[in-house]
Amino acid sequence: MGKIKHIALATQDPEKTARFYKEVFDLEEVGRVNNDNAEGYYLSDGNINIAILRFKNEVLVGDKFDINYSGIHHIGFQVDDAEAADLKLRKANAYPMEEINTTLHAGMSKGHGGKNVELKYNGPDGVMIDISQTGWVGTDEE
Repeated sequence: MGKIKHIALATQDPEKTARFYKEVFDLEEVGRVNNDNAEGYYLSDGNINIAILRFKNEVLVGDKFDINYSGIHHIGFQVDDAEAADLKLRKANAYPMEEINTTLHAGMSKGHGGKNVELKYNGPDGVMIDISQTGWVGTDEE
């Protein structure tokens, strides 16, 4: 069974948005990112990872949004078996977002340094879906 473990919010002011979730809901800052693709924060309640991101790379925004979009960007599911989940997604006509996955150097195994690799798919109604077998920073093991 897949478990929701990750939600990514696109914003133009990651610091302000992260501060809101930390102050109002006592979420813990578990990481930061600032690279050619995005800048922002990773927050967690110990179970779910919330990425607060200002995207810099048009490819990673996806074809449903523009670079200035703010709102829910994608939802991530931790799965027991990424290959089995991939087959189920394809059978349901949800296909990998190859351009994004290629830009992220994503694949079916852990990335450089053993870090989590998430694969992005087009879900129903244009919702972008991540799957990960290893979870996200700040999420529990279950």
